[in-house]
Amino acid sequence: MTTDEKTTTAEEILNDKLSEISDANNASVTGNTKKAEVKKEKSLEQQIPKGKPKSGRVWKEERKRFSSLVKTRGIRLSFDQKQKLRQDLKRVKEMSRAIKAEIQARKEAKKERRRANLKRAEENQRKSEIVQVITNTAKLKKIKRKHLRMIQKRDTLNL
Repeated sequence: MTTDEKTTTAEEILNDKLSEISDANNASVTGNTKKAEVKKEKSLEQQIPKGKPKSGRVWKEERKRFSSLVKTRGIRLSFDQKQKLRQDLKRVKEMSRAIKAEIQARKEAKKERRRANLKRAEENQRKSEIVQVITNTAKLKKIKRKHLRMIQKRDTLNL
């Protein structure tokens, strides 16, 4: 099983290409040769097989420029499909608005009921108080401070 195939290494490819580039440089020395060199160097980089990266991350690919990426357009929808999607979206938004409004109304009703309950409780407390009217205000000067704190002014005519 002997074959006459010749194996080439990266160094041989580089040496061959570099000799071609140097021949091209020696043949003509004009401003266009620099552009040709750059193009040939790029093609050299593309031809040389990449080795194992130093970081050991063999699954990582070489980064490409964003402009070189091929961009695909999304699936084009027909006019009828777009109209249907718009109507569905409109209906969903309307339903969500209705649900939010209902929740807000419930909250508002609950707050109003609580306010009414508190007001009624306060009125009932006022009605059930035992009131002692102080007719002689001179007695207030003799009362101790702690007792004075408990005394409150009220309008007894509304009771």
